[in-house]
Amino acid sequence: MIGYLTQNHPLIQAFAHRSPVRRSRREALAASRIFKLAVKLTDCFPDDEVLAVKGPMDRPISGLATDSRRVVPGTLFFAPPGIRTDGTAFIDEAVSRGAVAVVVAKIPAHPPGKATFIQVADVRAAMARAAQRYYRFPDRDMTVIGVTGSHGKTTVAHLLKHLLSGDQRVGLLGGINYDLGGRTVPSFRTTPEAVDLHGMMAQMRDAACRQAVLEVSSQGIEQQSVRGVRFGAAVFTNVTPDQFETKSGLFTGGLGEAPKISVVNLDDAHGETLAARITARGEGGAAVRVVTYGENSAAQVRAERISCNLGRTTFRLVWPGGEMDLESPLVGRCNVSNLLAAVATAWGLGRDPVVFLARLRAFAGVPGRMERVEAGQAFSVLVDCARTEGELRQALGMLRVVTPGRLLVVFGCGGNRERSSRPRVTQAVQEFSDFAIATADNPRTEAMAQIFDDMRAGVAVPGKLTWIDDRRRAIGLALDLARPGDCVLLAGKGHETCQELADTVFPFDDRQVARELIEGKMQRRQT
Repeated sequence: MIGYLTQNHPLIQAFAHRSPVRRSRREALAASRIFKLAVKLTDCFPDDEVLAVKGPMDRPISGLATDSRRVVPGTLFFAPPGIRTDGTAFIDEAVSRGAVAVVVAKIPAHPPGKATFIQVADVRAAMARAAQRYYRFPDRDMTVIGVTGSHGKTTVAHLLKHLLSGDQRVGLLGGINYDLGGRTVPSFRTTPEAVDLHGMMAQMRDAACRQAVLEVSSQGIEQQSVRGVRFGAAVFTNVTPDQFETKSGLFTGGLGEAPKISVVNLDDAHGETLAARITARGEGGAAVRVVTYGENSAAQVRAERISCNLGRTTFRLVWPGGEMDLESPLVGRCNVSNLLAAVATAWGLGRDPVVFLARLRAFAGVPGRMERVEAGQAFSVLVDCARTEGELRQALGMLRVVTPGRLLVVFGCGGNRERSSRPRVTQAVQEFSDFAIATADNPRTEAMAQIFDDMRAGVAVPGKLTWIDDRRRAIGLALDLARPGDCVLLAGKGHETCQELADTVFPFDDRQVARELIEGKMQRRQT
């Protein structure tokens, strides 16, 4: 997205004024020097990666883009084929905006004459390699840590950044924000496209980051966003069966060079399989190191004597060469696993747990991930992004164990999304909650009546659930019902700060709304 990548404005200006504008000799010499210093197409595409070319290859370029709306004069535009949107449909617009070259799977019969067309076997793979070269391999100037899994990626990534930041600057690309070292910007995709990913890692390098933590999603792997990235470590949290083969490619060299250290959860059903697969691959001569974690007695970094409640979580941390008692600020057993993942990774990278775990007490948690709302109330209020059936089962199952009173849930299903999953979401909430309130969760352009009708197909006990389309009123009812010892979970939106309704996006933050309502209730009691 525009604003996320730094741009070479003098070069863009030189391209913009290249032909029709009369220049003084001084201006012409300055522009010539700028073009000589610029990255050229030949720097990004070795001969053996190019199938065919139409146009000159010695052209300088000012930047890379996959979205025609982001094209500026001098841009190299990638047009990957797609299922919903085919990049070739935007070639004319990209060239009209100033693209000097276009990368395609097949050169059009009548391509625009102003641009060079480069045909490659796989546009996305070529884009990943070209982005690395254009930004001068930022992944080789830092230790890059990839975190993948169906659940826990964001928490593990934020824990790692916090624990490793004691004596050096650490960058982060994840589902909540992008910390680029010198600035932090909101996230627009968990794993950005290769062009954005390498561009932002280059900003981390230039801001003196020594390490970078990347959340790696299935989509990011499938779209080859991280192809060729040199990972110093990769972390496997857990996985659903349908995603195992996709995510295992990060560890086995399916995306290029395998990570130097693979950190694997032995408590997950696929963990042992993955660890064995990595080890077998290493027997062929590649340098491989597997670090395991979990409650499993065979894990190198493990938790023993775990005690969880809504107030605190304690356990005995054991690793080769040491052990210590820990108190975690994070709620629940699943967060014990997330903390073990971060500890195992930092230990695997040569850090001393006794030193870096001193920072754990200062960890403020992850926005919208089992985030507490504290406003003086006598019950617990947590905000979490859990929205799918699987996410809700994990979150509610964990809370069910540690909640001494009733578990009250506010939840919803997004509009214009996966209607078939709505009954299963309702079933999961009813299975674990004592009482639930179904409400709006970004209905977008879909009518709430339709969303509620779909959700009702999953109702098993009608008396344990009510329907309120206004989310603020739904949260207010849950807070009114809560008693000491109860837990209220506001599920679905997590760190989001807006609500999408029809064609309007308006401010709405579950955390802020809950705090306002609790404070209002307490003030009324005092008067």
